[in-house]
Amino acid sequence: MSRSLAVWGTTSGAGKSLVTTGLARWFARQGVRVVPFKAQNMSNHARVVEGGEIGAAQWLQALAAGVDPDVRMNPVLTKPEADGRSQVVVLGQVDEDLSRAAWRGRATSVWPRVVDALDDLRADADLVLVEGAGSPAETNLADVDLANLATADHLDAPALLLADIDRGGAFAHLFGTWSLVPDDHRHRIAGFVLNRFRGDPTLLAPAPEELSGRTGVPTIGVLPELAHRLPDEDGASFAPVVRGGRPRVGVVRYPTASNLDELAGVVEVADVVAATEPRHLVDAELIVLPGAKHVTSDAAWLRTSGVGAAIRGAAEAGVRVLGICGGAQLLGEDVVDADGVEGPAGVRVDGLGLLPLRTELHRAKVVRATTIELPRELARPWEAVAGRRARAYEIHHGHTGPTDDGRQVWSHGPVLAVTAHGLLEDPDVVEVLLGRRPTGLDATFDLLADAVEEHLDTEQLRRIAGFDG
Repeated sequence: MSRSLAVWGTTSGAGKSLVTTGLARWFARQGVRVVPFKAQNMSNHARVVEGGEIGAAQWLQALAAGVDPDVRMNPVLTKPEADGRSQVVVLGQVDEDLSRAAWRGRATSVWPRVVDALDDLRADADLVLVEGAGSPAETNLADVDLANLATADHLDAPALLLADIDRGGAFAHLFGTWSLVPDDHRHRIAGFVLNRFRGDPTLLAPAPEELSGRTGVPTIGVLPELAHRLPDEDGASFAPVVRGGRPRVGVVRYPTASNLDELAGVVEVADVVAATEPRHLVDAELIVLPGAKHVTSDAAWLRTSGVGAAIRGAAEAGVRVLGICGGAQLLGEDVVDADGVEGPAGVRVDGLGLLPLRTELHRAKVVRATTIELPRELARPWEAVAGRRARAYEIHHGHTGPTDDGRQVWSHGPVLAVTAHGLLEDPDVVEVLLGRRPTGLDATFDLLADAVEEHLDTEQLRRIAGFDG
């Protein structure tokens, strides 16, 4: 019989994904076969695994645990497309009926499939690490809370409750959440964790003891703010912090920018700025147009924001411009929504016109692992990456190019477009482009596990999870 441990947060952004990843590596180090699980994820950052796509967070957690990522680890992935509309992916595949269904009606429909996936997944595991979503105390959502309450109830799982102490009010967040969690679930909260602390944890006394006195729940540790290399669940965090002597990279943040997690290595070695205004691209040595969940609306945003004109100006000045998947589509002449994937069928929008490409969006979704193979001859300033190969994945609708021949790469002068994700996850490519080599995922997983070992009461942690001593 497998054991289970849930990781809940007092708020969104409390660090659930990161802490779950660290716990996955720490337990794996103890010889425990760990599998991550999140019943329902809302994110436009997905990865391709056998059978389809899952949220990037569970993909990373599986790698940290040393197991193959699996669609069962994130059976429901909701990908926002606009206010009030989202694409629903169930066990790796788009479910058109659920995507059109009313939001509250989805939970009843998908729960049996969630349970089947979870029971199948945990059959060969020693420990299921369950990442929650938002907060378990959102009383307006209790009846549809699959990721927190329903999953923990099905597994009879104890839970750690995290608070981001850097936000302030952490003890009130913990006590308030504990108080509002439904009575029949409150007993599951077995330990509090304070996350992202800057300073001396001894200064927190007597607050942890007072909180324990009020709730009966111990604080099992205080995790410091870590200079880790993993992205937030909703994408990499880009802060325009100039450290000196590092390349400046502008990442265009149109409204539905997606798969930003693949830029974590770039964030590590460069000063990365989220470009939402033309001025953000000034002095950039590399401009990246990332994936886009809703290409037609992002094309309009590029035009009205002035960022599109700034990109064209930079390209004319010889600045390297890289478009990835949806970003590649935006670099072309136009995008035609042939099947009405993003709106009315037949709508055409102008791209940036930097490459002679046309994109036709079709209902069928391309989801597959692949390899990016850059041409053996590339013009300046891309000649250093000519002939490189990188593991990659495709997640898109329709095709891009002069013809539907499966081609993945186009270039013209300083502009390069690739229809697959993954090029900037290759350490060799990043080193050649930016002059510094990222440390890679394993080093980050170990950093997180080291923090668990040093800053949490691991004896209590093992007992909470059902392991002795």
